[in-house]
Amino acid sequence: MAMPLKGNAIHTGRRANVAAGVLVALALFVVGLLWAKWLPYAGKAATAHRTHHWPGSSVLTVGGVHPGDRPTWHAAATFFHAYVASIWPALVAALLISASVQALIPRSWLPRALNRHGRLSTALAGGAAGMPTMMCTCCAAPVAVTLRRNGVTPAAAIAYWLGNPLLNPAVLVFLLFVAPWQWSLTRAVVGIATVLGVGAAVGWLSGPAGGPAPATARPVDDERTGRPRRFVRALLWLVLFLLPEYAVLVLVVGAFRGFLLTLGQPAHHGLLLVVVIAIAGTLMVIPTAGEIPILQGLALLGASSGTIGALLITLPAVSIPGAAMVARSFGWKATATATGMVVAAGLLGAAVLSLL
Repeated sequence: MAMPLKGNAIHTGRRANVAAGVLVALALFVVGLLWAKWLPYAGKAATAHRTHHWPGSSVLTVGGVHPGDRPTWHAAATFFHAYVASIWPALVAALLISASVQALIPRSWLPRALNRHGRLSTALAGGAAGMPTMMCTCCAAPVAVTLRRNGVTPAAAIAYWLGNPLLNPAVLVFLLFVAPWQWSLTRAVVGIATVLGVGAAVGWLSGPAGGPAPATARPVDDERTGRPRRFVRALLWLVLFLLPEYAVLVLVVGAFRGFLLTLGQPAHHGLLLVVVIAIAGTLMVIPTAGEIPILQGLALLGASSGTIGALLITLPAVSIPGAAMVARSFGWKATATATGMVVAAGLLGAAVLSLL
């Protein structure tokens, strides 16, 4: 009788340990997003509804950078400071959520929830999962990497990554309150098509099984290591391996932002310019809703609807730092496919807004 009782006690203890870990992860998720996203965005939405005005300024012009300015350290540093000041709460929340998912959630739970039989249904599950977190592409990247490390297929993980910025319900509400309704409709329709299309394409590239999870996933999940220690290891991995390259690339993008400002000038309204703008917007990095003051400023300067429509899609999605952060986990083919399809989606956005 002693052996079964001992086995039951061990099993009960493991279940209690799992339940405690899940509760801690859930608390970090809810509290982190309340602090970094949900409450601040509720206040911004109320203000936008009351004033029909967006109070923020364009992150591309901080530090006195003008169209055509050459890359300088001043341009890089001022952009880096403004960008980090805007996104650091979301980045902190993303890192804590990512580490808690790796260390505290049973490894089989997320694949069971997000990995579906069909490619479109898998992309739909991943994109829908990204809507409540409402992060920019770079803040969503650590969570997307964690999803891959926990066995979620590339299709679902990349749909989550793109669904955060493109299907952000708060930004759709902001656009509805402070911009023409055509902007919100274009963002919603083309954003949904982009998330589902990229997810399905990446699912096709990765094969029916979705591809194996990265080989680095197992050490963090070693059950012989206590959950607090696994949480610390997961957090350190994210900080040491993802943030340095992220910081360098944000500086580089900030240094060259005068180029995008030049493209926004309404000197030419041709298709080639829209293509170039779609590519440039895909490479740029901006905070959540940072596209709103940029697009409003371009509209006041007389930019074409094609320019506005392209940047509505490409500015919030992907970015050079975001792509670099996920490339090791998704693979270069999936990352390049996502980037190319976002550029094409920008052209679709340009066409849709022009027709509206």
